[in-house]
Amino acid sequence: MIDVIPAIDLIDGACVRLTKGDYSTKLVYEKDPVLMAKRFEDAGIQRLHLVDLDGAKAGRVINLHVLEKLTKETNLAIDFGGGIKTDDDLKSVLDAGAKWLTIGSLAVKDSEKMKSWIQAFGADLFILGADVRDGNIAVSGWLETSNLHWETFMADYYKNGVRQFLCTDISRDGMLNGPSVALYKEIMLRFPDCYLIASGGVSGKQDLVELDEAKIPAVVLGKAIYEGRITLNEIVEMSC
Repeated sequence: MIDVIPAIDLIDGACVRLTKGDYSTKLVYEKDPVLMAKRFEDAGIQRLHLVDLDGAKAGRVINLHVLEKLTKETNLAIDFGGGIKTDDDLKSVLDAGAKWLTIGSLAVKDSEKMKSWIQAFGADLFILGADVRDGNIAVSGWLETSNLHWETFMADYYKNGVRQFLCTDISRDGMLNGPSVALYKEIMLRFPDCYLIASGGVSGKQDLVELDEAKIPAVVLGKAIYEGRITLNEIVEMSC
C-alpha cells in the first residue's frame, strides 16, 4: 500500500496552504499546528511532513519552535524542510526532534556541503526535495527556477546514496486537479529502488488509488485534507 503523509506548511507559526507556491495566495487553515498534528495522530496517522515556508523564503530556519512543540506533544515521526542551510541549522533541527531532513535549495546551490552532510550523517537521514517547474528544479521557496533538470539533479544524489526523494510538480501544487502520475512513473523507471514521495495536486481518495496502482511508494497531501476532500480515516485506510 502507498504511504499517505499529511503536510503542515508553516507561515508565522500557522498552518497554511499556497497555490503553486505563490506566497500571495496564502490561506490559513489552522492557527495552532500542534492541534492539527494531534488530530492527525488521534486518527492513527504516524508521520508528518512539516515545511517551514518562512524559512524556505528567508534562507534560514524560522519555525523551529513549532517543530520542538510537535515533537514534545506528539509521537509523530516528522520530516522537516525549509531553510536548512548551515551546520547549526542541521544540528538545531535534529536536536528539536526531526527524524528526517528534507533539503532542496542547498542541494542545488551548495552540493559540496550537502554531500559532506550525507557522508557525515548517512544518506538515510535526508530526503532530497526535487521541486519541479517545467522540468527543472525550483529553489528558495520556489521563488527561483534553476537550469538543472530533475533527472540530472536526482541522479547526482542517487550516486551519493540518497534514496528518498520528495518530488512536487509545482504546476499542480494546491490546484486539486490531480497529481502528475506520468512524472512520478518516469522517476520510478529511472530510479526503481527509490522511496519516492509524490506531492502536488491530490484532490481526493481516487488520486491516492491511482498513485498506489502506479506503485508510487508514498504521497504527501495538504489542501485536500484542509478542504475536506479526503478524510483522515480514508488516509489511514489507504496506508494500512
